[in-house]
Amino acid sequence: MLVATIDLLRERNIDVLKRGSVFIDDNDFGMEARLLFYIEDAIQDGVILPNGGKRVISKHIHLVEIKEDGTPLHVGYAPYLDYRAAMADEQASVQSFIGKQTWLQKDVEDLAHGYAIANIIPAHFSEVRTRKEHLIGKTVSLTAEIQYWDFRAADLKQKEAAGKVNARLNSQLAARRAEELAARLQKRLAELETEKLISAMPPVVVGGALVIPRGLLNRLMGTSPADMPETPDTATRQAVEHAAMQSVMDIEKELGFIPRDVSAAKCGYDVESFIPEDRRGEANACLRFIEVKGRAKGADTVTVTKNEILTALNKPEEFIFALVEVDGDKTRTTYLKKPFRAGSKNNYCPGLPQASRRRAHLHSP
Repeated sequence: MLVATIDLLRERNIDVLKRGSVFIDDNDFGMEARLLFYIEDAIQDGVILPNGGKRVISKHIHLVEIKEDGTPLHVGYAPYLDYRAAMADEQASVQSFIGKQTWLQKDVEDLAHGYAIANIIPAHFSEVRTRKEHLIGKTVSLTAEIQYWDFRAADLKQKEAAGKVNARLNSQLAARRAEELAARLQKRLAELETEKLISAMPPVVVGGALVIPRGLLNRLMGTSPADMPETPDTATRQAVEHAAMQSVMDIEKELGFIPRDVSAAKCGYDVESFIPEDRRGEANACLRFIEVKGRAKGADTVTVTKNEILTALNKPEEFIFALVEVDGDKTRTTYLKKPFRAGSKNNYCPGLPQASRRRAHLHSP
């Protein structure tokens, strides 16, 4: 029912998505505007449906941000949850800025299409092909079972000729089972010949939006000079964040994992840590997703975004919340598993001035 409702709303309002919107990113104090695109891509196989079209076997939705210079950035599940609409007193300044941006007057969808064709589709296609090859391998494994029942039928026939009758299974039943399995195998192999004819459909740019960072908005609104030097508070905050990231990266390496800094991707976590095969547990997970929060000594709160909370709830076993206290050159790091409870009133404090920011009340599992 929910899927049908979503499809109906999209069908009726798809033109609104194509017209685009303007978002404000209050967490970014940079000066570069960027475009946020909502892209769909799909993989189809050779099975023909009653309507004459081919069957879609996998569909992905991607959110990609592209800067003025064409630099693309895959931004995870739902970065828009941490953005907000421009307020009435901000809209005039934003519209004036947009009118002066020549790069926005070009066919910006071409940027999104190009990125999807070069990066998104090949990865999706490879994933589906690997999964299909694994399925074919499992199907072909029926051959061994067929050989087993053929052998059993011959063995039972010899024993029956010698007067040794098996009351529970005779040679005819074993032979029939082998024939049934062989017929199933041939039918399935014929189906797989069609199913493995996979191909990628062209990417579809469903919608887009212009994202204005808080730093740029301040300049447009005249609330801060364009050439304002970096303040000590900003420099201190960046130094703390850097120290926190370095602490977590070092810890992951000491634990035998292979960490990678993905903080720029805004995917709901800062570090993606690969788990070597010999370090995996029963769950056989290959990645750890770590959100790093660095705070100067004495700070008693941390601020998390909706996107980070959503990621933690969607990946409860793989997600780690790393709290790093920074005191000069010293750091103290605490790892928390499952830091948020879905539906709990204690996850965050509602009613803060910025809806995209939440003051976290964390708990140990």
